[in-house]
Amino acid sequence: MVSIEPTAAAYQATAGSFLDLDRALYSKIHEDSRHELVDSFILPIRSGRAWKVPAGYLCRITIPEGPQVGDLNLWNFNDPRERMWASRTRQLQAAHVTVFDRLWSILPFLRPMVTITGDSLKDYGKDGEGLNDQDKYFMKACPAKKGDYFEFFAEIDILAALSTCPGGDLSVPLWGPNARDPLEVCRPLGVEVYKVHSDVLQGWKSPEKAAYAGRHGLAAKAWA
Repeated sequence: MVSIEPTAAAYQATAGSFLDLDRALYSKIHEDSRHELVDSFILPIRSGRAWKVPAGYLCRITIPEGPQVGDLNLWNFNDPRERMWASRTRQLQAAHVTVFDRLWSILPFLRPMVTITGDSLKDYGKDGEGLNDQDKYFMKACPAKKGDYFEFFAEIDILAALSTCPGGDLSVPLWGPNARDPLEVCRPLGVEVYKVHSDVLQGWKSPEKAAYAGRHGLAAKAWA
């Protein structure tokens, strides 16, 4: 098997580039103690729910009881044609996103929808390449514990949707001879939405849509 040496990322957050961001601002947003709780709910096991996160607000997904996998998706609340682009986010940010990474929307919009401001598992690390010795994808049990959280700042009005994975914390085999119903490892997730104090948001503005004409930067010549 040929070993391929890793190279520099195709997209890099150099100073002043579109991937660059004001880390001091987002740290201040996360750390400010004046946030006002405006919405909160518990998402039961094996269920899902959608909710609004206005631009300039924080949203925190919490682990109220114990490890539980959740599936999150995002749309522009005012135009659901604009939605999260997972594959491009992996290219622009990383496969394992954490604090100061952003979740981006699809073309032709292509802008940060949210910025991650808090992640209690940011120091967890990575679990290999996700492939076993048979070159097949595998899943490990969720490493989260009670009290852990994931927090993001809404750059635009967001419609967020979250489901509690029916496999729970993925510690029970779902396939093969030992597979069984993992009901005993299914737990709820919590959601909290906070209004950020206006003082903290000085200097922030919602990002504009990308100036994309649909031709990947090419200009058609006049027909002779």
